[in-house]
Amino acid sequence: MRIEKKASIVATLVATFLMIVKLSVGIMSGSAAILASAIDSLMDMAISLFNYFALRQSDKEADAKFNYGRGKIEAIAAVIEGTVITLSGLYILYLSSTKLYNNDHPTMLDAAMGVMLFSTLVTGALVLYLRYVARNSRSIVTQADVLHYQVDLYSNGGIFIAMGIIALTDWYIIDALVGLTIAFYIIYSAYGLIKEGILILLDAALEPHLVEQIVHIFKTQEGLTDYHWLKTRRAGRDIFVSVHLVFNEEITLLKAHQISDKVEQRIRALDKDFQWNLSIHLDPHDDSH
Repeated sequence: MRIEKKASIVATLVATFLMIVKLSVGIMSGSAAILASAIDSLMDMAISLFNYFALRQSDKEADAKFNYGRGKIEAIAAVIEGTVITLSGLYILYLSSTKLYNNDHPTMLDAAMGVMLFSTLVTGALVLYLRYVARNSRSIVTQADVLHYQVDLYSNGGIFIAMGIIALTDWYIIDALVGLTIAFYIIYSAYGLIKEGILILLDAALEPHLVEQIVHIFKTQEGLTDYHWLKTRRAGRDIFVSVHLVFNEEITLLKAHQISDKVEQRIRALDKDFQWNLSIHLDPHDDSH
């Protein structure tokens, strides 16, 4: 099983447990901030479960129906995840605004502080684990999990501090204000996730630094005269590159093919975490005009 799948299962189990704990304490205490965090954990649980099935589908090999594989399923999952995160942020915004308007006071502050401290520690450990997986897998789905559990980490810590301030000062308005702050932060964080997923779905080119490295290979490879019509895109763990390489008209097909093989080897060595799909056309002269 891929490490990304294991991470999704772990994240789902952790989110389910934290959701049950927070929801129980949130209902009993009436805290807008804790209820908001419980709802966020519910979304986390659903999203992580969805991510697991998305990763399973994206693992399938290319076939007669999907000639280029199913790597874009991960991007679709990221867009859906970002949208769900945004909607949960809007709901938290509504819930906190209502609490602020009605001047509702949370109770059971000791229990509320305890559950939020516990949630902060557990979520912190989960974020460290997911970051490790994201670095080693380069999966956009796992990167998305890091994002929304990192939001949870900050919000859990913020709620814990807010409950402590309320216990010391009786400034109950802080509960609703923290809920509002969490809501805005969630919505802001989801924007980048949705944007990245959409760019992949629209076949955006690779990151500029990676394109520059590929171009450098073309310019420094002995035997090449020029190149043109370079196109790049990414889908999950697959990177697709197509290009026309220009050779001297006197070169033999065998020699041109050998040089092309060297170019492919150098490109694949740029990042071995990805599956490179290279389509190289050999030109005896520049026909780009």
